[in-house]
Amino acid sequence: MNTLSLFKNRPVASALALALAVGVPASFYAAPAPVEAATGDLDQAVEALRGISTMRANFVQTDRNGQAVSGVMTLKRPGKIRFEYEKGVPLLVVSNGKSMYMIDYEVNQVQRWPIKNSPLGALLDPSRDVKKYGKLIPTSHSDVVSIEVRDPKRPEFGVITLIFARDASAPGGLRLTHWVALDSQNHRTTVRLSNNRYGVSVADSAFTFRDPRRSSRRPG
Repeated sequence: MNTLSLFKNRPVASALALALAVGVPASFYAAPAPVEAATGDLDQAVEALRGISTMRANFVQTDRNGQAVSGVMTLKRPGKIRFEYEKGVPLLVVSNGKSMYMIDYEVNQVQRWPIKNSPLGALLDPSRDVKKYGKLIPTSHSDVVSIEVRDPKRPEFGVITLIFARDASAPGGLRLTHWVALDSQNHRTTVRLSNNRYGVSVADSAFTFRDPRRSSRRPG
């Protein structure tokens, strides 16, 4: 597959930058009797997210048409995240703790959004977003915890559903496996994580970028 063709109209990247997904994949609802979430699972999920000081993971991002592209995600508290796409994809999505940027090196364009305008805030600031706007979603597996996060008063911010697997070795006993996002333009994106590494050394410079408009680096 030509990965560049995936981004010609930029729907997948826009969905990632603005929202990052709604709904849990159908496999989680396949059982005739969904498993009700246990009391305290929402609190445990918040603690699991807050327990991540730094994390690096491989990701596979899939659009609503089933086309996929991979890369590496790096996260650092508070509020910093970077999605480095595979070679050949001229895009970068990065947050410096205050704003989310999508940099398109093919057309030398930079777009910026406040973090609070995206359900990605649920991942970057879980104590604020998950507790206030999150709700548990029943799944068909007792070892899976699913949380839907949306602000009903601001539907333009989109929706994100975070899916965790119970894992004693992960912070808070829950490992974030993937999320599904739906932005205000109805663009659906699924991001699946693998090879999660916690507590890795991450310099703040990882959350800067080369500005193609003037060949400089913005502060992290």
